[in-house]
Amino acid sequence: MTQRKSDIKGNRFNQITSPKVSETKLSDLTERQTSDVSSPNFSHAAKKRQKVKILTDTPDIICLCHLRWNFVYQRPQHLLSRFAQGRRVYCIEEPIFSNDPLGRLDITQDESGVVVVVPHLPQGLSEEGINADLQVLIDGLFTEQSISSYICWYYTPMAIAFTNHLQPQAIVYDCMDELSAFKGASPKLKQYEAELFRRADLVFTGGQSLYESKVNQHPNVYAFPSSVDVAHFAQARNIAEPADQAHIPHPRLGFFGVIDERMDIELLRGIAQARPDWHLVMIGPVVKVDPAILPQNENIHYLGSRDYKQLPAYLAGWDLAMLPFARNEATRFISPTKTPEYLAAAKPVVSTSIRDVIRPYGDSKLVRIADTVSEFVAAAEQAMQEDNSASGWLNRVDTFLEKISWDRTLASMIKLIDSAIASGTARSAISVPNQEDKIDSNGAKSSASANDGKQAPNIITRDFVFDYLIVGAGFSGSVIAERLATQSGKKVLIVDKRNHIGGNAYDHYNENGILIHKYGPHIFHTNSREVFEYLSRFTQWRAYEHRVLSSVDGQLVPIPINLDTINKLYGMNLNSFEVENFYKSLAETIEYIRTSEDVVVSQVGRVLYEKFFRGYTRKQWGLDPSELDKSVIARIPTRTNRDNRYFTDSYQAMPLHGFTRMFENMLNHPNIKVMLNTDYQEIEKAIPCREMVYTGPVDEFFDYRYGKLPYRSLDFKHETHNTEVFQPAPVINYPNEHLYTRVTEFKYLTGQEHSKTSVVYEFPKAEGDPYYPVPRPENQEIYKQYKALADATPGIYFVGRLATYKYYNMDQCVAQALSVYKQIAVKA
Repeated sequence: MTQRKSDIKGNRFNQITSPKVSETKLSDLTERQTSDVSSPNFSHAAKKRQKVKILTDTPDIICLCHLRWNFVYQRPQHLLSRFAQGRRVYCIEEPIFSNDPLGRLDITQDESGVVVVVPHLPQGLSEEGINADLQVLIDGLFTEQSISSYICWYYTPMAIAFTNHLQPQAIVYDCMDELSAFKGASPKLKQYEAELFRRADLVFTGGQSLYESKVNQHPNVYAFPSSVDVAHFAQARNIAEPADQAHIPHPRLGFFGVIDERMDIELLRGIAQARPDWHLVMIGPVVKVDPAILPQNENIHYLGSRDYKQLPAYLAGWDLAMLPFARNEATRFISPTKTPEYLAAAKPVVSTSIRDVIRPYGDSKLVRIADTVSEFVAAAEQAMQEDNSASGWLNRVDTFLEKISWDRTLASMIKLIDSAIASGTARSAISVPNQEDKIDSNGAKSSASANDGKQAPNIITRDFVFDYLIVGAGFSGSVIAERLATQSGKKVLIVDKRNHIGGNAYDHYNENGILIHKYGPHIFHTNSREVFEYLSRFTQWRAYEHRVLSSVDGQLVPIPINLDTINKLYGMNLNSFEVENFYKSLAETIEYIRTSEDVVVSQVGRVLYEKFFRGYTRKQWGLDPSELDKSVIARIPTRTNRDNRYFTDSYQAMPLHGFTRMFENMLNHPNIKVMLNTDYQEIEKAIPCREMVYTGPVDEFFDYRYGKLPYRSLDFKHETHNTEVFQPAPVINYPNEHLYTRVTEFKYLTGQEHSKTSVVYEFPKAEGDPYYPVPRPENQEIYKQYKALADATPGIYFVGRLATYKYYNMDQCVAQALSVYKQIAVKA
């Protein structure tokens, strides 16, 4: 085998280091396109993407795909082409075999910016030989292109066989189909998928049914069902159809997509025979089935493959769109991308009973479901006779489609990937599990310590009563205390100046028996499954999605600004496309975005900035938005749809019995002792500890050596009213002349039933308990000096908002604390 590899490198693959590596060397391609963007084959959009690509230092995407890039435009193309707008993307296809004795890579760059890599190998190689040769070719590609920082993105588990030596920042398995159920699938596919599950950091599924099938096979599985480019397919509502379809009589029932073993051929035949006056238009390639078995009725028209760009024009000429799928193993978990695409074109849809079409489209009465010929014909007749506008169907379609898009899907995926990398959960390499690691029955890796239970407590000498002193009993301190006690067997002492645990998230029952948050509303939301599942050990949850209204011009309107906000404020009836243009008409061009004012004005213009943001921000920060860093308001989005949720995170819920109860459960361990009403400096010498975790103000720890770091504080005015409901929303913002910024009604948050209700008014101020670090450059310069001191102080870990002078949401505090605990555990 060693000799064979040598032969490959020196003979069969001598092209990998020569200018003849492929018809176009990728390095030459990149160099030419970066220096000669005036090439007529280089589109304006590609020029912009290439510029971004050169400037960015984000990890490359290395995609291993079972689908040909130029076959059918679907999930990989949608996601990868969007990725390519900000980074290098390589799509490596499965090999093509020929009589050519030399292996090579054919490399081209798609107009989207994606680099398509097609391996060509000699015929007759064994499976072991194929994988060995592919590994050599891939290594050559990486060397030639200086690919060193990258993410591996798998669509096919089979690729693990020749990529198990790579060292990506993260591994993503985007499981778009149950490939093992497809005709001609490799018998080893399930084995390779189990290996990929063991190594992947994240698993995405192409639909809800597939998610339910895979969710127990990996700790980080997320469902990302089919999305849609609404604007692209909405063109079908007002464009002319192509000439090669114009001659086909109406009514027309259309389908586009791959015609393979998933198609219900007998259903097609039956519809054509039952209604010879209807014409069935079939667009797409025929694969894995003999074309001769397809029904050849005069009213069935096979038009072949069409480019993705052409599909809206064909849709424009249809009276109804079909999903005539068979119900078999190959369709058990499919989530057809074409479902929302048909709907975006405003075409009524009839589908067979595919689970991911029934949920949500059938259940929402957006798509009709029918399986037999008679049912399908009846459903199609009803759909084509219905007035879609008068019935409200089209409005419901548009409302639904506003919530799904490929851009939104990719943004959510990127958040999860960034979170995995940032929190240290992503693997540093694709490698064989360590001998210390154990593999469970689902293929998930777990450490020996996790399987073996808690470690025995360290021996405590008389010099040290506790292993760790933790200053602060909020999220950061409590999470680290719990981990040290339960996972490392350490003895922990927590001290807090306040008379309670929980930090600012502390809640309690007031004198009227109403559960309130003492320090203003705390709403839990996160995209981190790790954080959510960790906290779930200490609490049950109450489902809750936060909504906020803003008092503007005497009206209460949704914030973040959305479609309903604009329509209500201005008495208009815009749709999502029109409101986007409305924003653009108001927006001002600002070359360099530096301040919070720049952010808002560049997005929605000065009028909306004055109405919603300026007054609120000045009260909140004591500074005009023009004096604040852009990050302050960049956290608040504007929307073109009717989504009125304040947050869009994957996990949104409230602790069923309150935050304080959750903290009590977290700290309920014999190795944890808590001292309240205590300054740590009072007991530091009296109760010796080996090391310290400090979550208090970093400037205070160092006796304000470089001056005091500026914070904004808050005063809270709590009121209880003798009425069940006080206001029409959980929170109402007041971006106007009122001295307070917002009013919160707690029963919305807690779900408590009570004859009375309690609210809190928030009054920002300059002095008092530190809540919000003031984001100005001069303050960051002061903090950098304190950070240098902290980094140079041995035996002390600085964790949390105050110790790192950064505003963290609750979930970010938990994630950081979990990450710091891992550092402590490794060091120990």
